[in-house]
Amino acid sequence: MMMSMTSLKANVMSYIDREPNIEVNLVNSFTYNGCGGNAAGVVLNADKYSAAQKQKIAKKAGYPETAFVSSSEVADFKLEFFTPNKQIPHCGHATIAAFSYLQQTGLIDKKYAVKETIDGNRDIILEDGYAYMEQIPKYFKDVEQDDIDAVMNSLSLSKDDLIAGYVPKISNTGVSFLIIPLANNQVLSAIKTDLDKINEISEKYDLVGLYAFTEKPVDKRHHVTTRMFAPRFAIPEESATGMAAGNLSAYLFEQMDYKCDKIIVEQGFFMENPSKSEIIVNLSIRDGRLVKLMAGGTASLDNSMFVNIG
Repeated sequence: MMMSMTSLKANVMSYIDREPNIEVNLVNSFTYNGCGGNAAGVVLNADKYSAAQKQKIAKKAGYPETAFVSSSEVADFKLEFFTPNKQIPHCGHATIAAFSYLQQTGLIDKKYAVKETIDGNRDIILEDGYAYMEQIPKYFKDVEQDDIDAVMNSLSLSKDDLIAGYVPKISNTGVSFLIIPLANNQVLSAIKTDLDKINEISEKYDLVGLYAFTEKPVDKRHHVTTRMFAPRFAIPEESATGMAAGNLSAYLFEQMDYKCDKIIVEQGFFMENPSKSEIIVNLSIRDGRLVKLMAGGTASLDNSMFVNIG
């Protein structure tokens, strides 16, 4: 008796659910002097997995984000990003990880590429060992005055720890982060997080997380040093965040008069277990207006792991 198409599809999906040895490639993105960076998983040929299966794979892998690379009819590749607990529209370090992996393994061999995302295509540049991804400045938004104290308290800080004349502000270049300008590195280093409070703030304002910075980088070749907290996405602290660096660069350009075409961001220097990272953001300016950002850096291929979601 011939099997019906419905039964065949059900059997195929059941097999995929039990499929052992799903390969997740580990890539460290935004490395600093060839070391450090932020770990991302990269799964190739991801067309066969459902969103629920991708979420299971990302949870099993346990990296801050995992990029799933599929075929695309409108770009070179389609990328989807999952943290251990939910999908995220864009992810900087996982994009750099994916395209660096594709380039270094010979699966892409051109300078200019395009990724398909859930809200449109974004440009990619691969040049001299660096990978860059496009971000589009969208808006800034204030948080309610009563919430500024809550934001600072969630970091065990107060408003006195802010740069004089500036307050936390939401920036969106594809996803939203709350940018927090701090007075000095002693304050940045002293942060003790209340992750429940940060999660509440992130839920209220639909944030990926909080991105605190100072204008006193450890490496004097850099412009700023930063820390990022995103418990809403199961990330207590992250060592490199490309989307946050783009949002911060837009904030520096628009709010703090950084009228330059390149901003270099360091991150991960003040973590409990430091993993130093470097993110280069190139700004495209037209008639004095910021129109596009390309955030990028180097990445190193590490190893692979295999997960089973059956």
